[in-house]
Amino acid sequence: MPEPIFLDAGHAWEGLREIARSLSGAHDLGTTLDLIAAKTAQVLGVDSCSIYLLDDETLWLRASTGLSRQAVGRGSLQIGEGLTGWAAANNQPVAVADAQTDPRFKFVPYTGERAFHSLLAVPLVSEGRVTGAMNVQTYAAHAFTGPEIGLLSLIADLAAGVLKRASLTDNLNRQLAELKTLARVSQTINQPLYLDDMLNVVVEMAAKVMGAAVCTLRLVDEAQEGLVVRAAATRIEGYEPKPALRLDEGINGLVLSERKPYTVLDVRTDPRFPFREAAQREGLVSMLAVPLIVRDRAIGVLNAFTTQTHVYTEAEIGLLSTLANQTALAIENAQLVTSASIVREMHHRVRNNLQQVAMLLRLQAQQSGDSKGHLQIAVNRVQAIAAVHEVLAQEGYRLVNVREVADRIVRLRGQHLSQPNLSVQVQVDGEDVLLPSRAATSLALVINELLENAMEHAFSGRTEGRVRIHCAQAGGDYRIDVTDDGVGMPVKPIDSLGLEIVTALVRDDLHGTLSFQSPIGGGTQAIVQLPRPAQLDLE
Repeated sequence: MPEPIFLDAGHAWEGLREIARSLSGAHDLGTTLDLIAAKTAQVLGVDSCSIYLLDDETLWLRASTGLSRQAVGRGSLQIGEGLTGWAAANNQPVAVADAQTDPRFKFVPYTGERAFHSLLAVPLVSEGRVTGAMNVQTYAAHAFTGPEIGLLSLIADLAAGVLKRASLTDNLNRQLAELKTLARVSQTINQPLYLDDMLNVVVEMAAKVMGAAVCTLRLVDEAQEGLVVRAAATRIEGYEPKPALRLDEGINGLVLSERKPYTVLDVRTDPRFPFREAAQREGLVSMLAVPLIVRDRAIGVLNAFTTQTHVYTEAEIGLLSTLANQTALAIENAQLVTSASIVREMHHRVRNNLQQVAMLLRLQAQQSGDSKGHLQIAVNRVQAIAAVHEVLAQEGYRLVNVREVADRIVRLRGQHLSQPNLSVQVQVDGEDVLLPSRAATSLALVINELLENAMEHAFSGRTEGRVRIHCAQAGGDYRIDVTDDGVGMPVKPIDSLGLEIVTALVRDDLHGTLSFQSPIGGGTQAIVQLPRPAQLDLE
């Protein structure tokens, strides 16, 4: 390795220009990380450059030019841990010529970094928030100079912005992949496939959208009294199908009995995972398992596995859970619906609803801002449609009780109803409002968007609040009120995608009216009125 060189202003500027030119063609996060690490090591003349990204108070090693490749995605430090964690926690550079003698130093597992001597670490900061850290290391002892520290800090500033854009691009691509997955599932449902063929398509699409090396779907087999693999998708050569599990066995048994998702950071060492030796051979590491639930009954488990350590986000868990719920409904319908006319009708409803999902995701993808927040909003919209299908599956295939759907929407959203330092109580009451599935789906989306709007705007500066969703029959019309006790209507109308969706759905799909007023005592009341469908009067 060439000795790290003393950097003057000209060399520093040229180094930054070279890195900027290299990154101009990078789009996805993985390629961007590798380019930053490689070019930084080249410009500074060091033996290793490593980049750590922050995820829930943990710095995960995401790219490196000198550390062991098996450490990428597995090695980690807590904030404040080690010299690199210290730089992130204190938001300032740290340079040590003999790093391993520094009391703050800590070896990162799997990296093989004992051969390195000197270390310089700087934080990655985007919009005033620490998002990670990067370090450079040398085999020989080296006292890093002020210009070298300054150049790495400048590179870190450039990298933080580029990485944020790359992350947003990855999130957008992931949303588009989800859209394609929904379209593919829609096509599958509308084709004359057997159940196993449909499940194979589902796991293939789930593996693709989740970036999983293996995706499996297990269903409860009453005859065997166990969980049997009915479909699997894998990109691992030599992957072996796994035998049936008892209903109470392993991670899948927990998911089935508790009817909630489970994540495992490393299945190779978790005693609850029954196939640890196979996971070692096949290179499987992290796992996400979610239940398939129909009518409050778990009928199976959908699993996703990675080949690198991965901390599953709330958005990823929500996405796989939504796919699992839709798959469970499709399985239930395939098993129960035998009449050809009913099958055709259900296919038509699912196709139309997935087309609505596609439209909503396309609109959402055009918005700027927090991608994670937008993804959660998109998931909420999908769940609002899923609530209609759950009622259809339980109550029949003709009419949907919108009051019951509203109650399900509130329950599905659960922990997302409240924000930090804000507690909101949501009440659903009133009369039964029965609608055909298409109109019920549109009204479910309207209720979801009005609830989302209240949560975002009504309680500014407040620590608690209330929202009431009231359903009523008013003469020949139906009326849905969404009322909050918040800060009241703004002087300038709010311009948002959610209200655009509400206006279009009420006007074009429901042929009704939307109005807002300020109730006595303060707050905002959104009123949706729509005509009672003519076919109901014929029954």
